[in-house]
Amino acid sequence: MGTLAFLYLYTRHGQDFLLPDFSGLSVEEAEEMARPMGLKLEVTDSLYMPALPKGAIFRQFPHAGQHVKKNRRVELTVNSIIPRQVAMPSLVGFSLRQAKAELASHGLALGHLSYVPDMATNNVLAQRHNGRPIPPGTFIEILSSIDLELGLAPGHELAYIPMLKGKNLEAAKDIISDHSLNTGSIYYDSSVLTAADTLAARIYRQNPPFSSSPQWPLGTTVHLYLTINPSLLAPEELPIEEENAGDE
Repeated sequence: MGTLAFLYLYTRHGQDFLLPDFSGLSVEEAEEMARPMGLKLEVTDSLYMPALPKGAIFRQFPHAGQHVKKNRRVELTVNSIIPRQVAMPSLVGFSLRQAKAELASHGLALGHLSYVPDMATNNVLAQRHNGRPIPPGTFIEILSSIDLELGLAPGHELAYIPMLKGKNLEAAKDIISDHSLNTGSIYYDSSVLTAADTLAARIYRQNPPFSSSPQWPLGTTVHLYLTINPSLLAPEELPIEEENAGDE
């Protein structure tokens, strides 16, 4: 009865039906769901996403919600079970910007930024992984986070907080680190239900808020709130004095 009821809800005139969302499921779970509908699932690609369970589906084509017919082939992208290993580069002496580029070229992620007094701001003084120094050439999992200890010269202690509303998570994190800040806690509201929603979500609030002048210490943590609710992502109105500034 359960399967018949499910098919009744998803079929249209007995010909086609809405494709369900397989994101977050294992391939075995997806195949069990797809079997009564006569769908043919095929894993066509795999990537490593550390935030998702290993082996979980995080992308499909056609996308969920499209009308399909029996025997339709559905291509799946899954999270790799065994992540690739990469060699840790040497970052000491690099600028923060150079270190970010070098990490990206090796498939590694920028982690926490900490600052200590030094003659040059944003000069890399040490590199760490999981709280411990990591020598160049050490093999670690791809997309591992590398924490950096950076120099902080007198007179360069403060940073702007950038405007992040409407950005996706990866873009926001990149902008935050470009401003010598750290990404803090990440919160998704009740509109974000699936792995696909997580990838589509955008920033609707941040803490601390945007600042137009440098008033926060380098290394400040910025907490992010994400949604797929369009009403929360509407552009904010400028204060009256800013709107009229161009008329003077």
